[in-house]
Amino acid sequence: MVDTLILVLFLVSGAATGWLGVDLLPEKLLLQVTNLEGLRGVLGGFGAFFGLIAGFMFQQLRRRLMAQVRSMPTDLLVSRAVGLILGLLVANLLLAPILLLPLPWEVVLIKPLAAVLSNVFFGVLGYNLAEVHGRTLLRLFNPSSTEALLVAEGVLQPASAKILDTSVIIDGRIRGLLESGLLEGQVIVAQAVIDELQALADSANAEKRGKGRRGLKLLSELRQQYGRRLVVNSTRYEGNGADDKLLKLTADTGGTLLTADYNLAKVAEVQELKVMNLSELVIALRPEVQPGDDLQLKIVRQGKEADQGVGYLEDGTMVVVEDARGRIGERLAVTITGALQTPTGRMVFARCEKANSEKNGDKGLLNLAAKGTETQPGKGQGKSAARAGGGKPTSSQEPLPPGPG
Repeated sequence: MVDTLILVLFLVSGAATGWLGVDLLPEKLLLQVTNLEGLRGVLGGFGAFFGLIAGFMFQQLRRRLMAQVRSMPTDLLVSRAVGLILGLLVANLLLAPILLLPLPWEVVLIKPLAAVLSNVFFGVLGYNLAEVHGRTLLRLFNPSSTEALLVAEGVLQPASAKILDTSVIIDGRIRGLLESGLLEGQVIVAQAVIDELQALADSANAEKRGKGRRGLKLLSELRQQYGRRLVVNSTRYEGNGADDKLLKLTADTGGTLLTADYNLAKVAEVQELKVMNLSELVIALRPEVQPGDDLQLKIVRQGKEADQGVGYLEDGTMVVVEDARGRIGERLAVTITGALQTPTGRMVFARCEKANSEKNGDKGLLNLAAKGTETQPGKGQGKSAARAGGGKPTSSQEPLPPGPG
């Protein structure tokens, strides 16, 4: 209905402009016209045609503006509106002397043309300046603030807002990050995230219902603890799922998306958005273990390979221990042998010290046994040689046969 009304208004306006524009033509030209009504009809038709084209263009512009207004954050919308109003105000102040000038009838069109061009130019200029340099208003509203002064001068970069994903809220570690002061700036929770948590809390699945309720409870506690720092963005974006809406919110606000979803973080990086992966942050902050370090580790389950047991460090790092398959539930002294970094985390390999000592002991016994078997033949040969040397000496010549008689 609105689109049809827009087309009709532009069509009528164009036809009226063409019909009445004949009176603005020079008198010398009008004297040469034989059919004035026909000229009005032709100009009215051309005006209606161009008005219809302008109506279609205005429809497209209106749709784009409405889509941006629906998805635009409130502070950015107010900033752009103020810049536009200031630009139009400056344009009309500059136009006031020009409009009061007495101009000849031949150049009377200069006044409306100058009004249109100046309003468009200064309006767009104020709009763009408010979008780019809107933060300098901090100095006007709070000139005594050192932070506002530094931001206005461009010395200090303002902290970007942190936009929370559903996975981060359900994870729960965001509370510790905020309490430690590691995260600066405002914390934004999109309406799509709240809707997703509510859907999980109403789910028939007990596990999903527990996650949803835990996330809503955490948001309520953070709101009470941090007050205005936690902002709920009520803008309803169009998109497929909460992830797509979060990406649009991040692009519009210029904030940093905080997520524990590996795939969502990679999509944000492809779209050149600021993103902070909670898993990568935890990996960067966890203590490093080097090969040769000795640890006390509890074996909690079996490994995939034979004779392997699996334990976990305090930060959740998985440790694969050799020769510990049969010692589940025991706390063993292990030695780190190596580590493997994967996209989803870090895996550490270790060996059980007791098993190593048993292996070393078995090798020592085998070596001693091997040495014993080597020395046994030598002792037997010595005894036989002694027996051979202890007997009476015998002559190497055979005895002569007895003589006759």
